[in-house]
Amino acid sequence: MAQVELIMPKMGESVAEATIIKWLKKEGDAIASDETVLEIATDKVDTEIPSTAQGILTKRLFNEGDVVQVGKAIAIITTGVDDSATTIEIKSPELSTLVQKELPIAAISETTSISNKSTSGKFFSPLVRNIAKEENISQVELESIAGTGANGRVTKNDILAYIPNKGKQDVANENKIIASEIENKPAITKEASINPSSNNNKPAIALNAGDEVIEMDRMRKLIADHMVMSVQTSPHVTSFVEADVTNIVNWRNKVKNNFEKRDGEKLTFTPIFIEALVKAIKDFPMINISLDGTKIIKRKNINIGMAAALPSGNLIVPVIKNADTLNLVGITKQVNDLANRARIGKLSPDDIQGGTYTISNVGSFGNVMGTPIINQPQVAIMAVGAIKKKPAVIETDQGDLIGIRHFMYLSHSYDHRVVDGSLGGQFVRRVADYLEQWDINREF
Repeated sequence: MAQVELIMPKMGESVAEATIIKWLKKEGDAIASDETVLEIATDKVDTEIPSTAQGILTKRLFNEGDVVQVGKAIAIITTGVDDSATTIEIKSPELSTLVQKELPIAAISETTSISNKSTSGKFFSPLVRNIAKEENISQVELESIAGTGANGRVTKNDILAYIPNKGKQDVANENKIIASEIENKPAITKEASINPSSNNNKPAIALNAGDEVIEMDRMRKLIADHMVMSVQTSPHVTSFVEADVTNIVNWRNKVKNNFEKRDGEKLTFTPIFIEALVKAIKDFPMINISLDGTKIIKRKNINIGMAAALPSGNLIVPVIKNADTLNLVGITKQVNDLANRARIGKLSPDDIQGGTYTISNVGSFGNVMGTPIINQPQVAIMAVGAIKKKPAVIETDQGDLIGIRHFMYLSHSYDHRVVDGSLGGQFVRRVADYLEQWDINREF
């Protein structure tokens, strides 16, 4: 009999560990090759880990909720092959963004000053230390948290469960101090005495009768962190352009039935917007970049992320790779496939990584425009609004006429550190130009 180690796979340069969400197999269970053994989660995506060999799950080396370093053995499988002990690394696609959450390149290195081991020898993972730093939890305070991991180690769940209580304790202690300080100063209110530079800089929330407290799910917490990080990282500027898309609306109405019959795909407006976006990126390649400190990384590939709402209300950003190499039919097939798999939760880790520019269709919610937040480490994002009929002046050889036209707003948010108003404004104008110049007689 041979023993095979199931290894935590490599999951991208910025991911050094993963949390075990759920074991799908118990010790003693028979396992087929490529059969899913457990589910894991990183700060980027959830995924399944398949078995690399057929045999019996002899030993689970970690529990649910444990954080495991990449390259560590997570289980032992006994096979029927008589051979010496073998280690096999799972070959899986690298995990990335989100929704859509890629870390900025400059932030990949670990910066927390908290030691990875306490004075008592307790191990703290990079994830736990980073959370502690963000929440202003000191080394001493971190060591006081009761851990539920192996050998009493503090897990991600332990520190996240501690944070709300920490806030309540801080507020209670602060109120006692304030009460003591103002006891003989009736003219000063308690609110005026509160130090705005307290640990968390977060106001205490008073609950009223009938209020319901809802805990964020894991994905919503990640989205919230990513949005705050993006705004703190990039000075956002948004430019707006109104585009006359009457030709596109009329062309799509004319060809959509034949398009679906011939190619088996529904033709929505999104692929048309993406095609125009790709053309504009070719004209203005300095939109397709990332920033690493003072170094600008000019991307070779044009990979378009498309923000998609999940049934849970959360957001995910699947990516159309090398969109500049696809025609309209190819883009349509990619858009429909990714959108359908997003709705049923069947996206793979590879589907949501590598984006270089993102588009968000806020018009699908009936919104006419929006001010989207940049999907780091990209430097720009575009929101397309709802298409509305409006009266407009139409120039003809016989003079100006009033007619009904279809208009929509394009909202372009960009990182003002590297994209000036001139470039940001010209880019969104160029996208609008491509949309307005659509050939009503175009073949598909």
